[in-house]
Amino acid sequence: MNVIEALESRISTRAYRDKPVARETIEKMLEAARWAPSGVNTQPWQVAVVQGDMLRQLSEALLQLATEGTKPNPDYDYYPGKWIDPYKKRRFQCGMDLYKALEIGRDDKEKRLEAALNNYRFFGAPVSLFFFMDKHMGKGSWLDMGMFIQSVMLAAREYGLGSCPQASTADYPDAVREKLGTSGENLLLCGMALGYPDESHPVNRYRTAREAVDTFTRWYE
Repeated sequence: MNVIEALESRISTRAYRDKPVARETIEKMLEAARWAPSGVNTQPWQVAVVQGDMLRQLSEALLQLATEGTKPNPDYDYYPGKWIDPYKKRRFQCGMDLYKALEIGRDDKEKRLEAALNNYRFFGAPVSLFFFMDKHMGKGSWLDMGMFIQSVMLAAREYGLGSCPQASTADYPDAVREKLGTSGENLLLCGMALGYPDESHPVNRYRTAREAVDTFTRWYE
């Protein structure tokens, strides 16, 4: 698969087949992604590969916190405190498209809650990657992390794998750090569900819209 195909075929996969991912495959993905650029070659990324019994334990811990109504305490604000257009409209449409694919009505609060909780089940993926970064690093390292995470997702496409970057699984970073024995000096940026996509599931057969190039590009000559 070439790079353009990988970019255009990548989606946020939210349903997976009951098929394990070989450690060798994950290692090959990370071998490729480690060549992502970073300022002065700092390579700030740290990755936890979680699967098997540990993944189940972590899922149960996150689900318990969420269902008990524990307030999320992420290490950083992913979203703005106040939404403005056009981002507000895009966010709304994104949610509507997802619920439509899942056949969840606008007023069906129970099914909407269940869909939200599926984030903490990693959508049934056999693997979850958690991305950490030393809290002492500067804002530039956040750019580096984004390029690395994208590289991981593109590498996954080469091996027929689907992925879904999940800010939601960083809602309770202390619980994740405690479970994985990770230092409090490390910020949890996000998780990523990883596995073989269930192509038959409706949630994997829709695409969110993208703006045309001319709407976000200016040319200077």
